Amino acid sequence: MSAAPGAVPTTAGTGVAGLLAGIAATGRDAGRSGYSRAVYSTAEQELREWFLDEARHRGLDTETDRNGVLWAWWDTGSGTRQDAVVTGSHLDSVPGGGAFDGPLGVASALAAVDHLRSRGMAPRRPIALAVFPEEEGSRFGVACLGSRLLTGAIDPDKARNLRDPDGNTFADVAAAAGLDPRFVGPDPEAVARIGAFVELHVEQGRGLVDLDRPVAVGSSILGHGRWRLTVAGQGNHAGTTLMEDRRDPMVAAAAMVQAVRDAALRHPGARATVGRIEPVPGGTNVIASSVNLWIDVRHQDDAVTAAVVERIHAEAIRAAAAEGCTVKLSEESLSPTVHFDPALRGRVGKLLPDAPVLETGAGHDAGVLAARLPTAMLFVRNPTGISHSPEEHVEDDDAEAGALALANVLQGLAERE
Repeated sequence: MSAAPGAVPTTAGTGVAGLLAGIAATGRDAGRSGYSRAVYSTAEQELREWFLDEARHRGLDTETDRNGVLWAWWDTGSGTRQDAVVTGSHLDSVPGGGAFDGPLGVASALAAVDHLRSRGMAPRRPIALAVFPEEEGSRFGVACLGSRLLTGAIDPDKARNLRDPDGNTFADVAAAAGLDPRFVGPDPEAVARIGAFVELHVEQGRGLVDLDRPVAVGSSILGHGRWRLTVAGQGNHAGTTLMEDRRDPMVAAAAMVQAVRDAALRHPGARATVGRIEPVPGGTNVIASSVNLWIDVRHQDDAVTAAVVERIHAEAIRAAAAEGCTVKLSEESLSPTVHFDPALRGRVGKLLPDAPVLETGAGHDAGVLAARLPTAMLFVRNPTGISHSPEEHVEDDDAEAGALALANVLQGLAERE
């Protein structure tokens, strides 16, 4: 155990804004602007150590599990870690992301502990803070990889063999970060300790802006998945190959980007995005031999998501054939629509009676955990309505309101017998 449960944290009173200011220089991306904090990069490792230090300052007992999830425990007098109330988020980012997606939830969890300490609270249920690795999936292509491993939602062998853009396997990167990749995978004992999980996150849209409210309770997460289209053609010289002699996969890929947009527009409420394109070999004076396109598709109705993907695949086959190319569709991850636990959501709603209820189109670790245990979410207003971008923002007053709301929820849940 670290410090005593009643220890006064050395950083008490800094609040969410102060905590975030302490990491504002970590992982800045001069090229893209914003932040690039890929899982197990130097920047993300520094943030992980920052969280552990802040948790220890608050008298919490810290541990890192075999999947790289960080835990910080506020134990009860009995010391039994069962039926715990858990909160937290992630510290990794998309390339060139904003300052709040992930870290806001982590900083708010720490600030919530400060609120509860100041009230002299002695929880009847243990409280834990958790930080999940590779939530964004920006390095290894699978979103919420840490929570998927923890709950058994991904095969460990598949995870170990995932590769980043530089060709490094997840197993090798995890080992370099101090984990033993042989033991990543389902951890039923860790899952069984959690009685409820409540994740606070910056809102990634304009719901709260339009409602003029600082905090909302989450109702559901749109079903979503990631797929890869691999278009194969004929690599050749850009200067010597006549236009009529080409089998150019980049031309076919360009048509596929438009087809992705058109497929989504056929279904109201659907979202489909090509966020990454990778030509091989990628030379300026080279006709590519193949092109990879990564596609994100989302809709509240999982059947519509499947229909959009089917339409994209059919159009991709046609576009490839028109250029003398072939195409292959591969599913990389798929998460059905998640409706948060009604009983827990109702309890959270009673603790925050002024908070509106909103759905979200963004995936979260709370959505993965929802298949195994009761989960809920809180959203904090983002005045720009923009996320996964340096323009993402949270006002200091709203951040503090979010931390206070989270503290009230944790207290209400942890004081229940």
